[in-house]
Amino acid sequence: MAFADLLEQVGSTGRFQVLHVTLLSIPILMMASHNLLQNFVALVPPHHCSAHTNLSWFQLSPEETLQISVPLDPAGRPQRCQRYVTPQWHLLNYNGSSAEEGSDGVLQECMDGWSYNLTVMTSTIISDWDLVCDLRSLKEMAQTVYMGGVLAGALIFGSLSDRFGRRNLLLISYLLMAVSGTCTAFSSTFSLFCLFRFGCGMALSGLVLNSFSLIVEWIPTRVRTVTGTMTGYCYTVGQLILAAVAYFIRDWRWLTLAVSLPFYAFFLFSWWFHESSRWLALKNKPEEAVEVLKSVARFNGRQEEGEKIDMLQESMKKEMSNVQGSYSVLDLFRTPKMRIMTICLSVVWLSTSFAYYGLAMDLQKFGVDIYLIQVIFGAVDIPAKVVITVCMSYVGRRPSQSGALVIAGITILINILVPYDKQTIRTCLAVVGKGCLAASFNCCYLYSGELYPTILRQNGMGWVSMMARVGAMVAPMVLLTGDHVPWLPGLIYGGAPILSGIAAIFLPETLGMHLPDTVQDVEEIRTHLLLMFPDLVHSMSKSSASLLLLLTLYVKFLLCCL
Repeated sequence: MAFADLLEQVGSTGRFQVLHVTLLSIPILMMASHNLLQNFVALVPPHHCSAHTNLSWFQLSPEETLQISVPLDPAGRPQRCQRYVTPQWHLLNYNGSSAEEGSDGVLQECMDGWSYNLTVMTSTIISDWDLVCDLRSLKEMAQTVYMGGVLAGALIFGSLSDRFGRRNLLLISYLLMAVSGTCTAFSSTFSLFCLFRFGCGMALSGLVLNSFSLIVEWIPTRVRTVTGTMTGYCYTVGQLILAAVAYFIRDWRWLTLAVSLPFYAFFLFSWWFHESSRWLALKNKPEEAVEVLKSVARFNGRQEEGEKIDMLQESMKKEMSNVQGSYSVLDLFRTPKMRIMTICLSVVWLSTSFAYYGLAMDLQKFGVDIYLIQVIFGAVDIPAKVVITVCMSYVGRRPSQSGALVIAGITILINILVPYDKQTIRTCLAVVGKGCLAASFNCCYLYSGELYPTILRQNGMGWVSMMARVGAMVAPMVLLTGDHVPWLPGLIYGGAPILSGIAAIFLPETLGMHLPDTVQDVEEIRTHLLLMFPDLVHSMSKSSASLLLLLTLYVKFLLCCL
């Protein structure tokens, strides 16, 4: 008997599934708070060099002190990184020797630090540790370190959860997020801040991978799309929650603490979660799998049906004995279809994440109130995910994935041609692009989970998540190229999704299909492309090395742009 039949027997959409999915979705509300926290804790406030410290006895107003100490930039604002070596008294039209001795106008670095306008946030890591001027690249480095943690977490938790179970690793992820977030809030140096943010990134990977697997492995095929989309909406709502929390808590330490403390509560109630019965069965633990199924049957009010599962233990042992073995990331590349599928998914995830964080992590450039633009960027996900859900349900996963990426890339490229003074048009195009990328992410999680077999699902999800984090790590660095070539970041951010949209065409369709349990199940999938072009799969098998080379060159291209 297939696992899907067992799930129907104990109740596939009963009270257990409703409560299970709900409790797993609640922590996802706070995921965006950590993923996009950098927009607020690393907000760059308006700043300029501090005035000379020996002017207090002249009884000058703050405006006059600033006028004789700091020159103006071409926009008529005080320069951020330079000041006069000596006070320029002549700028006040004073007469006397003091006017003559400071008239040379020689500039120097900010020897006495910086003055910040802290009206938006009362404190940020920028103002606390003076991460401006020569140190301004450390802001992007902090986000890169965080994404490095997400990358490490994808590698570690993806492999371990396939070996030790989804539930155990999810518990560890909740606790790690709570502890690392708390320590981040009390960091005394920038180095410690980066260290603990790295821990938060690792925890986020474990949370995403194991939450998704526990959700998708306990629900039937017919509600998988809707459930996946509703889970994605939790992340969307989380973006709005972040804007609201940041609006009322404007100190970066208290803000970080506020979005971290809930994970202690999540850790406590997560002890109720049931391990994936599908995973237990495939790990040659049929007795434990049956006990979990019985527990679910009792919770769903189907105790009699649950007791009948005893008769299936022997047949389950026999069936599962055929798929035993130790699996690793290398198994994602051993067989032709798994290899092609993994390479194409890697390109899709890398480009989606790269372009998404390139837009979402640079909100200040739009010249709009930071809290308002965060709400707009979060709210656009609502219609975007409605559209992608309808498309995935009726058109299919593959065309939905490809279309979302291509449209996102086109809108970003069009934005390059819009003049910088047309902020409204630029913001609207960026919002559309971000919405398409959010829809692509929503499709990615569901599509990848459906493509990979149960015995390799966590390894596969860990691998593609790792590729996504590579893109997310590179994205902040690409922003620095705009200092030299203003249009280059937009070209890179726009070109990447279009290339990955083409790669998505080579993936098999999964609409209406049962989850594969073994590698053999994946190899037996007949795609629409195979039906139309009988020789395509054979040729793709021979060209898999070329596809891997293309992926490698693509990553190198992004790195070379730095």
